[in-house]
Amino acid sequence: MTTADLNGITIGYDDVGTGRDVLVLVHGHPFDRSMWHPQLTQVADLGWRVIAADLRGYGETTVVPGVTPLSTFAGDIAGLLDHLGVERFVLGGLSMGGQIVLECHRLFPARIRGLVLADTSAQADTPAGRRGRTEMADRLLREGMAGYAAEVLSKMVAPRNLAEVGEHVSRMMRNASPEGAAAALRGRSERPDYTDTLGTVNVPTLVVVGSDDEYTPVADAEYMADRIPGSTLAVIEGAAHMPNLERPDEFGKALAGLLSEVSR
Repeated sequence: MTTADLNGITIGYDDVGTGRDVLVLVHGHPFDRSMWHPQLTQVADLGWRVIAADLRGYGETTVVPGVTPLSTFAGDIAGLLDHLGVERFVLGGLSMGGQIVLECHRLFPARIRGLVLADTSAQADTPAGRRGRTEMADRLLREGMAGYAAEVLSKMVAPRNLAEVGEHVSRMMRNASPEGAAAALRGRSERPDYTDTLGTVNVPTLVVVGSDDEYTPVADAEYMADRIPGSTLAVIEGAAHMPNLERPDEFGKALAGLLSEVSR
């Protein structure tokens, strides 16, 4: 277990590869950094260094109850990279992780060489969406993660892919801290609308989404790709909300294309 103590918490992370170019990957809710295992190998084999950390409240990183805004997650990422001596990097995230990536771009765009926005959305929550996240946070604190994990698994992973990756995805969700997940849900419900910032992105950007994603459908990806100058949209056929695990080869090909563009 590799850890760093900063911002009043202990962060667990993976740091793979020895390349000078760095890719940082941000997991979604309610997962942990193990969701990026296929990409750690794929990207390191391309000669890149890859860093994937557990977010505050998840995996091996300290749980802080209450409310965790996206800006706090972004500050933890910046602090870890300062600790590791990484100044500039490509930044990618899935779902909530993609929204954290957008927050990082808002806060410190000069550090970012490229973006990967996977199965995520740029818009703020609607009033109904905010109520739904708050109610879910209350439920997780009251009941724990098991019931929620069972209910959403078939939306996180397309049924055709459950035999291959369903247990991994289910285990991540079941093992998540209810307090950490609830704090993230409450903070995420208060996130800003990033639509206006999309047009300011001036680095190579990959927008990627599973063709069968119900949480952040293809239309959400098209919304971002249409507004980010020069971005590339990749729709991963046969995948739902976790295309990096469900279709790692196809996801890896799209990711490699983005990294090659950054290198050029």
